[in-house]
Amino acid sequence: MFVPAIKGQGTDEQQQKWLPLAHRMQIIGCYAQTELGHGSNVQGLETTATFDPQTDEFVIHSPTLTSSKWWPGGLGKVSTHAVVYARLITDGQEHGVHGFIVQLRSLDDHMPLPGITIGDIGMKFGNGAYNTMDNGVLRFDNVRIPRDQMLMRVLQVTKEGKCVQSNVPRQLIYGTMVYVRQTIVADASRALSRAVCIATRYSAVRRQFGSQNGLETQVIDYKTQQSRLFPLIASAYAFRFVGEWLKWLYTDVTQRLQANDFSTLPEAHACTAGLKSLTTSVTADAIEECRKLCGGHGYLCSSGLPELFAVYVPACTYEGDNVVLLLQVARFLMKTVAQLPSGKKPVGTTAYLGLVEHLMQYRCGVQNAEDWLNPSVILEVFEARAARMCVNRAQKLGSFPNPDEGFAELSAFLAEAAVAHCQLIVVSKFIEKLQQDIPGGEGVKQQLRNLCNIYALNLINRHLGDFLSTGAISAKQASLANDQLRSLFSQVRPNAIALVDAFNYTDHYLGSILGCYDGNVYPKLYEEAWKDPLNDSVVPDGYQEYIRPMLKQQLRNARL
Repeated sequence: MFVPAIKGQGTDEQQQKWLPLAHRMQIIGCYAQTELGHGSNVQGLETTATFDPQTDEFVIHSPTLTSSKWWPGGLGKVSTHAVVYARLITDGQEHGVHGFIVQLRSLDDHMPLPGITIGDIGMKFGNGAYNTMDNGVLRFDNVRIPRDQMLMRVLQVTKEGKCVQSNVPRQLIYGTMVYVRQTIVADASRALSRAVCIATRYSAVRRQFGSQNGLETQVIDYKTQQSRLFPLIASAYAFRFVGEWLKWLYTDVTQRLQANDFSTLPEAHACTAGLKSLTTSVTADAIEECRKLCGGHGYLCSSGLPELFAVYVPACTYEGDNVVLLLQVARFLMKTVAQLPSGKKPVGTTAYLGLVEHLMQYRCGVQNAEDWLNPSVILEVFEARAARMCVNRAQKLGSFPNPDEGFAELSAFLAEAAVAHCQLIVVSKFIEKLQQDIPGGEGVKQQLRNLCNIYALNLINRHLGDFLSTGAISAKQASLANDQLRSLFSQVRPNAIALVDAFNYTDHYLGSILGCYDGNVYPKLYEEAWKDPLNDSVVPDGYQEYIRPMLKQQLRNARL
């Protein structure tokens, strides 16, 4: 975030000065925004940056304990510089939160500079996991920096302390967020695909029940296993494709920004915020589900799943709490619906709301289970559900005399509409991918069609209340969707291993005995157990003091 922040919010001169230093690692930067007392509410940050016209400097200060910067990665032990977000104050007037480049440590001996208190915030969730990251705490005691170290692409402060708004819109900051969040979606795809690769391979190796004489049944052949596992494989592919599309979106947004076209920026920001929330929440839950799918052995560290889970779950909170992000999406959707009567056409992923009159009247035409294999049917059903939920929430919101009070009261329902919108985006991008040329021919494309249908129909099954209550489908059509879903599981089963092998992960990268490519799980588990330090000795430390007296009924001598 250090480099993207300077790229997005620094002037050309500032970028020319600071970016080469960062790229050559002559300085190491971090992004110091979150505080002990404020995270999602950026406007509530307490750190101050007060301009002193006498010295042409800003004074960076932490006025309260809760204004301590808390959580920035790389801050605790490594970073020499930070982009620090603070309340800009000139001539006694506040001008909102802005970014400032502040040197934290000496480039000679790495000691903190005068007025700076800095350290690590301590151990976090998991065994190793995110504990390799030095998340830090930072306090300022009237630290002075030159005026030109305020990032001034959007707002400039003159030598006299006057604030001058540039002709660059403040929304430009969204460009940085679009970049960061599209990388998070790509990370979600990778983490989820690692987990499903482990769970799928182990499900094919593991055998339980099903035969009195001969081989027992592979766990992957049980419908209960398939119904939990195969939708996760489908989700891994879906997130990969939507992640690829987000890369294109970021490039498109960047080109438009360079041409001073900001028309698609709010929609792109809402889209990436929503997809960050959706994909990280699903992935965190899916990694844990994959652990359960591996039974007791999934709880072993050598399965790779506990560590993967512990490393991944912070993604649900960093770069925007997932619920807060959904509410941002919901606010954008409500604004879009409110502008429909004026004739303003929705753009990008909200374009379907321009067809709201048709979608409010839509009746699903599914007559038999095979009709659910039609991508246009699936797409229109998801559009109808999302549009009706948006309109319903907008109508309820309109009944409140105070819109802010209404938004707070309906926030849980508004978040549901945002989820429906984001799921529609993922489904639509999966369908678009299938309309492109795909290496491997028709056979590969058919497998991807199966996964696309599993992804969509499983969502219908999981969110049946939405689809039925909005009238997007009938109860009979919902039943047919479930019938088709079961049929798709059977079609995917013969290719399940090939579908996860296609991620092309090495055993070293997976870090899992259960997910090893050769399937030789049990000998490797047995071998790994003997590497544990507890097995370095046969008789445990403390036997004479604690265990032997108990066994010999010499309880008075025991030190327990």
